[in-house]
Amino acid sequence: MASKKASNKRQRGAQKSCSNVFSMFEQSQIQEFKEAFGCIDQDRDGVIKKQDLKETYGQLGKLNVDDEELEGMLNEGKGPINFTVFLSLFGEKLNGTDPEDTILGAFKLFDPNGTGFVNKDEFKRLLMNQADKFTAEEVDQAFALAPIDPTGNIDYKSLCYIITHGDEKEES
Repeated sequence: MASKKASNKRQRGAQKSCSNVFSMFEQSQIQEFKEAFGCIDQDRDGVIKKQDLKETYGQLGKLNVDDEELEGMLNEGKGPINFTVFLSLFGEKLNGTDPEDTILGAFKLFDPNGTGFVNKDEFKRLLMNQADKFTAEEVDQAFALAPIDPTGNIDYKSLCYIITHGDEKEES
């Protein structure tokens, strides 16, 4: 009984962290994803597990699926894969948003002291002079939602959250 409670608590936590994902899709798309989720969730318990994936692959004619491959798929959800997590995984794939830990890792390259902040002016210079070379207008758009403190530092942990989950100010 206690393990069922813990499992339900983890599911709610996973669902809560991805609640903005529903705004990424049209209602008809969400319905299609629900149907797909229902096809994969073989035991109809609301969570996709390794056995569900095995049975789904079996129905598609692929009988010898490697357990490591299945574990890799499940680990993308970073917890139980309920419908909300399933939808957020597709949202990340379809919208080209990297997972939050990947984005954080990129910002940490510019924060050797691990403060959680990067200097806005220095970061702007890098964005405009490296790799894809942002224009000044693109940088201004990117910084419009960025949490910048009075000393000109970007709180990149908060910015990563906004990038991956949406900005609550934007939605209200």
